[in-house]
Amino acid sequence: MAPNEVCYRHPDRPAGVTCQRCDRRICPSCQHQASVGVHCPECTSKNTQKVYTSSSLPGAQGRVTQVLVGANVAMFVLSIVALGATLSSVGIAARDLGTFAPLIAEGEYWRIITGGFMHSGLIHIGFNMYLLWGIGRQLERMMGEIDFGIAYFVCLVGGSVGAMALDWQTPVVGASGAVFGLLSLMVLALRSRGIGLFDTGLGMLIGINVLLSFRSGVSLGGHMGGLVIGGILGILWFGLQPGKGSPLPGGAKQARWITIGLGVLLVGAAIIIARNPL
Repeated sequence: MAPNEVCYRHPDRPAGVTCQRCDRRICPSCQHQASVGVHCPECTSKNTQKVYTSSSLPGAQGRVTQVLVGANVAMFVLSIVALGATLSSVGIAARDLGTFAPLIAEGEYWRIITGGFMHSGLIHIGFNMYLLWGIGRQLERMMGEIDFGIAYFVCLVGGSVGAMALDWQTPVVGASGAVFGLLSLMVLALRSRGIGLFDTGLGMLIGINVLLSFRSGVSLGGHMGGLVIGGILGILWFGLQPGKGSPLPGGAKQARWITIGLGVLLVGAAIIIARNPL
């Protein structure tokens, strides 16, 4: 192995990332998780930045993911209990709060968000919550609770924008747009650690879901909108090159504010599209 591919402390071990402070290559044994990125043992010992243990790392408990899953399940139950739906008609009841451009144009702006928490049946919510639970906890651990939560809602709005842009007259429900965004984010997060798209089952999972997006009754626009926005956020947070991290000079702090700004722009775009069908 070339010198720049191995750990500076262990020349016999490959190094997948660099220290966020001194840029030296480090192997997994030498990586110390900090609030942003990883540090080498020397930079950690200088105590210039708080270093977290695996249990105290922001997002390690997956609390935001738990809340999001709980909220989706609660809204599904609400569709049955409060709206008088059955398991076979829950999709019709869900449309009462779904993303529907004509009603958003009339001022029901909350539908841009609430549509992402409604589902049309057990299989629909079961599949989305399975992906959210599996991928969400990992990303929450990498990004921290607050930033993961922000990213989730931005991906959700991106899905709403895509759904309305592609099919203005059809009401859309489901967390699929947000979940597709998380899939894109995870791809970039893994790539930043030197893990390729098809080194895990993630590449196959994305491919299958993209193909399923072309089925009748599935919102292709919602899926693709979330996927694209998630990819943009992934570049902002994790970059395109393994071991390099965010390309932004301000790192995670700057990525957070750009993510919030993108979310505001997407809400504005959703309202504009609702009022002016493409």
